[in-house]
Amino acid sequence: MAQKFPRDRFDSIPHGIDRVGAHRAPARRGAKWIRFGWAALATVVLAGVGIAGVMVFNERLNVASGPDPVETQAPVATAEPTIAPDLKVTVLNGTTTAGLAANAQDMLTAGGVPVDATANASTNDLTETVVYYATPDLEGAARGVASVIPEADVRLSESFAATGTPLVLVLGSDFAQATGAAPAG
Repeated sequence: MAQKFPRDRFDSIPHGIDRVGAHRAPARRGAKWIRFGWAALATVVLAGVGIAGVMVFNERLNVASGPDPVETQAPVATAEPTIAPDLKVTVLNGTTTAGLAANAQDMLTAGGVPVDATANASTNDLTETVVYYATPDLEGAARGVASVIPEADVRLSESFAATGTPLVLVLGSDFAQATGAAPAG
């Protein structure tokens, strides 16, 4: 049941005061659009900062130095190919082609490169022919061996140095194809 209270000074609002309730004034015209504008501006700024942050994090945006200069690779100095008659080469067949190491031995001997031994490699599915040399000072001798063998590449590997073989030629299927040798099958 509603109670009726007597009127007092709080019930009479003077003219010219547009307040409703204790502290509320009527909303100004366009106030909702101003709030919407501030929210849209904040959204755009936060999205831009987020995108820039991701780009910097991914190193796609380098603001400090500008565009990247074109990188040029310096030529790699290589040793001149030499035939060292005092260094014997070990030849390993890394394919299923029978007699491939003997063919390489014949080519090396004809080229003036002495051969220490021929054998099968631990795997028979190698595709690249590589001359491995044990120390950097043997690069020229390794390049001399590679100049006699078609498709041969040259690489430094200290793993063969422990076995006492400074130069090792490992034959791959590219050598078999270059020489026309048929795989065993």
